[in-house]
Amino acid sequence: MLIVGCGDVGLRVARQLPRNVRLMALTSSVERVPALRAQHITPLQGNLDDSASLRRLAGLATRVVHLAPPPSDNPAWRSDPRTLALLRALRLRSLPQSLVYASTSGVYGDCQGDWASEVRAVNPHTPRAQRRVHAEDLLRWFGRATGTHVHMLRIPGIYAPDREGGTPHGRLLKGTPVLTPEDDVYTNHIHADDLARICLAALWRGKPQRITNASDDTQLKMGDYFDLAADLYQLPRPPRLPRSTAQEKLPLMLLSFMSESRRLDNRRLKKELKVQLRYPTVEAGLRG
Repeated sequence: MLIVGCGDVGLRVARQLPRNVRLMALTSSVERVPALRAQHITPLQGNLDDSASLRRLAGLATRVVHLAPPPSDNPAWRSDPRTLALLRALRLRSLPQSLVYASTSGVYGDCQGDWASEVRAVNPHTPRAQRRVHAEDLLRWFGRATGTHVHMLRIPGIYAPDREGGTPHGRLLKGTPVLTPEDDVYTNHIHADDLARICLAALWRGKPQRITNASDDTQLKMGDYFDLAADLYQLPRPPRLPRSTAQEKLPLMLLSFMSESRRLDNRRLKKELKVQLRYPTVEAGLRG
């Protein structure tokens, strides 16, 4: 098995695998090699931005988990050259049986609070989400052309108390405002450990050329989520601002997350991948 983009979630995937699985991870960092070896992962040095360095990946793995994001240094890009380079390398020799890709729920765009199931047409509003749509298109074509079972996960906000920046605690300490209830947006979540389990379920049980929303059961607006976390941490609830004022006081990146509202339908996750969430709500996950 090969993990491409073996960060926090990749390591959680690795920890849930039995020791008899030969596990490899692509890394562009020499400094990460000892840490990967300590987790019984064979590091393969290569860089998704250097296609020549990826040739060694061909024919190595029967199953691939692709967790690497598209490049973000050029905000005008609408494509994902990293996924394209990876797929070209995988085609050089015997193909993997299955491949799971970590996409984002941002591909749905703003649904104005409506439910988003996997059959909903994509409507990405940001270059970040548009790059993910391009990656999904590449992977769908790869699966159809080669017979590899490709399964794509559309993932919302990832959290976990033991994940760096994985809880609202730091933002609550800063007193960062949230929107007033009438301007607020629905937000979706998944615990990092549950996401790792979903990746493995999709790898072995996922239907080919299929998409699954990897979201928990929580139905909360963003401000209510931060209020819940503040109460759990015994911290002051964040101040509320109308959208007109927030646009003047909050960073553009944060505002972009506050401009889209949707609720992810996770019935396919439960019925087809047969995943039973250990943390079905953010309250359960934040309590640990």
